[in-house]
Amino acid sequence: MTIGLLISGNLGNVILNQLILNHEVKLLFVFTDFKSSSIIETCRKNDIQLFLGNPRNGKSSSFLTEIQDPDLLLSVNYLFIVEKDIISKALKYAINIHGSLLPMYRGRTPHVWAIINNEKITGITAHIIEEGCDEGDIVLQKEIPILDSYTGQDLLTIFNEMYPFIVNEIIEKIKTNTVQLIKQDNSKATFFEKRTADDGKISFDWQKERINNWVRAQANPYPGAFCYLKSEKIIIHKIVFSDLGYKQEMINGLVVKVADTSFFVKTQNGVIQIENFETQIKINVGDILS
Repeated sequence: MTIGLLISGNLGNVILNQLILNHEVKLLFVFTDFKSSSIIETCRKNDIQLFLGNPRNGKSSSFLTEIQDPDLLLSVNYLFIVEKDIISKALKYAINIHGSLLPMYRGRTPHVWAIINNEKITGITAHIIEEGCDEGDIVLQKEIPILDSYTGQDLLTIFNEMYPFIVNEIIEKIKTNTVQLIKQDNSKATFFEKRTADDGKISFDWQKERINNWVRAQANPYPGAFCYLKSEKIIIHKIVFSDLGYKQEMINGLVVKVADTSFFVKTQNGVIQIENFETQIKINVGDILS
């Protein structure tokens, strides 16, 4: 079986190295972005044809005319929307692997959004690539429970472990002609936009449960949830709920206690203890975070 890869980041690199070692398949080419240095280095080391950058609007047309059409076009964590000129290169299937239980959580960073939204189950979906975002027929799905302690990085670690097995299952289904496609129910679809570091601002008017989900979804090595003390930024990586007392009329965001390595803040429905944080300033009782 011949394969063309559309990959970015660490997840993409995991699959690239897996397929290089799989002598039952032939890797024809790789599309990736300029920032995926490990992928670029691996391709050049192994003499794999490589397209760098955004291929949209015909930018990859000359590259596409010079490469062999693959049986399987496989997309893993790829940064760019794939257009028809690339999709049509697949002789058998063009398949994307997405980090949610489609049709829920179409779009970018679905595992982060799932934690923010207090989901208890997420998963991985392999689906046919169409020009719409994550809309194609489902090839297979795997469920993953979201434990209360999980961070966004914890789910990525699970993805790193599970994606290679999913790729092997996809290849085996194609080889044995056992692919069975299931249409997505578009009436149940949800879509979430790409997140940036600037999207992590906490509101202490939220209930403590939402703040906790917000923090753990974006904890290290992500940029982190954050707030401000006056104009100084405080990045927060972990909180726990506290039974410390408070008065309802207290302002949300009020620092009610400071310990050696943590501090306590009043929220809409309780006090939280901020245990893991980054700041360049001293925090005192009576400070108001925003």
